[in-house]
Amino acid sequence: MAKRKPDRTPVILLEEIFPGDTNPYGTAFGGKILALMDRAAALAASRYAHAQFVTASLEEMSFDAAVRQGEVAEVEARVVYTSKRTCGIQVRVSALDKIEWVRRSCGSGFIFMVAVGPEGEILPVPAFKPAGRQEQATWRRVADLHRRILKRKKP
Repeated sequence: MAKRKPDRTPVILLEEIFPGDTNPYGTAFGGKILALMDRAAALAASRYAHAQFVTASLEEMSFDAAVRQGEVAEVEARVVYTSKRTCGIQVRVSALDKIEWVRRSCGSGFIFMVAVGPEGEILPVPAFKPAGRQEQATWRRVADLHRRILKRKKP
């Protein structure tokens, strides 16, 4: 069986926000948006490394604007960092109205995912080598976040 190449194509999820997804103000529950972000991150990691992933950490999550009932939440996730066993995923959330389909930025964050095997063992992930200044700057930023996470977890 040929080994598959890592694929960093972004994953984009679209989900309409219905009344059951909202708070009394008619805006999406933060937990609903976080769940969409987590799902998109897992799919992006899986597309990249061709493995199953679980969430290890959510970092620098920010909700800058609400997604309202009747709008479509658009979640974009892309691998921007890897270590030996971790994928760092940048996740962005936008709202789209269903008439004009104009995109409005609503939030972002980073989710760290770990590849797991059938027995729950942690698996290695392929290395991502950033190209260009922007990718390198993002990689360094997320590598620093990852170091801080590991430091927090040490007894």
